[in-house]
Amino acid sequence: MKLDTERFASALEYATRAHAEQMRKGSEIPYLSHLLAVAALVLEDGGDEDEAIAALLHDVVEDQGGAERLAEVEREFGPRVAAIVESCSDTLVTPKPPWRDRKAAYVLHLEEAEPSSVRVSLADKVHNVRTIVLDYRSLGDAVWERFDADADPVWYYRSLANVFARRTSSPLVAELEREVSELEALTGRP
Repeated sequence: MKLDTERFASALEYATRAHAEQMRKGSEIPYLSHLLAVAALVLEDGGDEDEAIAALLHDVVEDQGGAERLAEVEREFGPRVAAIVESCSDTLVTPKPPWRDRKAAYVLHLEEAEPSSVRVSLADKVHNVRTIVLDYRSLGDAVWERFDADADPVWYYRSLANVFARRTSSPLVAELEREVSELEALTGRP
């Protein structure tokens, strides 16, 4: 599959501007690194251009403007990209609802989500848990300070791995399973 370089480049520029000041939680790593990694995983998994663009933009609505930003994404990149981005967002509301409620609802949502949304979400979660595992190896339990007090990332990623295993045959499912299992082993939290 060939990318329309102008359209993809426009999405990359948009994501770069939208997340310019944002860093990965608890680090000095530009947030853009995560977006690029997710887009790469989507493309490597056979994703099309809309899915790759949605991967670049998957957090722009949740983190950078809610419904107004979603309308802008739809104008700039089309309804399919906007639908994937919205589906990958666990809330459009600010302030965000409690962590556990939001994440439990998102896990349930994935049971019925469109395949394109499943692909982008899976790539996002693979990169997120991979990063948590790497950080846990160097920081230990201090990594949990990055999360809300009521957060239970081990439960969340295990729940997601179970849903993705039912929803797709992507090789990324096995990668997520390996990373979640390693996180469980490192933390002693099943």
